Amino acid sequence: MKMTHRTGGRSAAAQAIFALALLFGLAAAPHAAMAADETAAQTAADDGGDANDPLEPMNRYFFELNRFFDTILLKPVATWYDGVVPEPGRNGVRNFLDNLRSPVILVNDLLQGEWDRAGTTASRFGINTTVGVLGLFDPAADWGMPQHSEDFGQTLGTYDVAEGAYLYLPVLGPAPPRDLTGFVVDIFFDPLTYIYWDKSKTVPTTRFVLNGIDQRARSLDTLDQIERTSVDYYATVRNLYRQIRKNEIANGNRDFNDLPDIENLNFDTNEPDSPQLGF
Repeated sequence: MKMTHRTGGRSAAAQAIFALALLFGLAAAPHAAMAADETAAQTAADDGGDANDPLEPMNRYFFELNRFFDTILLKPVATWYDGVVPEPGRNGVRNFLDNLRSPVILVNDLLQGEWDRAGTTASRFGINTTVGVLGLFDPAADWGMPQHSEDFGQTLGTYDVAEGAYLYLPVLGPAPPRDLTGFVVDIFFDPLTYIYWDKSKTVPTTRFVLNGIDQRARSLDTLDQIERTSVDYYATVRNLYRQIRKNEIANGNRDFNDLPDIENLNFDTNEPDSPQLGF
């Protein structure tokens, strides 16, 4: 049902939206005060009049709040990381983090009845954990087993569970009810949740932060370009998120004529039939 191999990590599109969320959360606090009629007009133009965003004022506030923290903290750290850590090191980090997520991907492959993809996920985990030195390298991709990603939000989508009203949260970024539920459920699918650590939050928090920094570093140029070329940055991010999630749920098997007309963007949701998104 969903994604294939990408260069050095998860889908570039998802990287950008994750980065958008973590900062990705994007936002510059109370300075999101636009005239209501202007906001509504821009939103209708960007969303084709079907925004399904009843919480838009609150969402825009959190979007700007996250954007503010991205500007003063996440983006500078990501820029430093991108400049100081050589590409092989960054790819090793990305491969390691992706490998840690393999059990969650496997469970969702199985729940979706994607037996071939489940076999690929299990094989990748075994090969990359051993031959790939605990996942720092990705020999499985070179052996014809490309990376893909699954989560419980996507699993719900394959069973036609509706996304629900759009929701944008601090730190998490885009989190409509279906995907927020998936995020919580995936925590219970993750074996690391059940491992005892001397300080229970240290390892999960470190992984979350490192993942966010790496995703943001991989999205630096693209997010700058989206912001620079968008009439309404918030509405553009909302549209991109929805289109990316639709493609992930369909495993790339969809009509891309309905994607937003945003020039110079290169979509890649790790799905074989998706255009690439250079984030």
